[in-house]
Amino acid sequence: MAKNKSAKAVHFSTRIDLGKEVRAGMIELLNARLADVSDLHSQTKQAHWNVKGTHFIMLHELFDELAAELLAYADAIAERVTTLGGMALGTVRMAAAASSLSEFPADAFEGMAVVEALADRYAAFGAAVRAASDTADAAGDADTADLFTEVSRGIDKSLWFLEAHLQHK
Repeated sequence: MAKNKSAKAVHFSTRIDLGKEVRAGMIELLNARLADVSDLHSQTKQAHWNVKGTHFIMLHELFDELAAELLAYADAIAERVTTLGGMALGTVRMAAAASSLSEFPADAFEGMAVVEALADRYAAFGAAVRAASDTADAAGDADTADLFTEVSRGIDKSLWFLEAHLQHK
């Protein structure tokens, strides 16, 4: 499936005092992270629906809470895209085509294996969001950088919740 390249263009005019090139770069960056967060949401729901084992109910409920937080991040990222004059590329197919995250393992069902798989993906997304914050800051878009910092802070907390299940010492 080919990536949708229309994300690079600024589609609508705005009075925001960022240059067209800066806005176009931020739209592309934001849409890339929108794909990731949408993918991470679907992977977290996959974990929620299919987790098994002695800690089922605790993990089932945790994964549902984490998924809800991801939807809020997706909404904030998508709205920043449109604020900058772009089009948010947020369908499931668009996310699948553009996500940088590894696919959730189809054979992960046991509680801690599922936690491990999610922790890997949360860590990867957190790193991508931190890099995006640095890129936005370097481009002079403090608001996009701030949004990514907020998302990063939340993802780090969610990763802590996941990793706490894996730490035995």
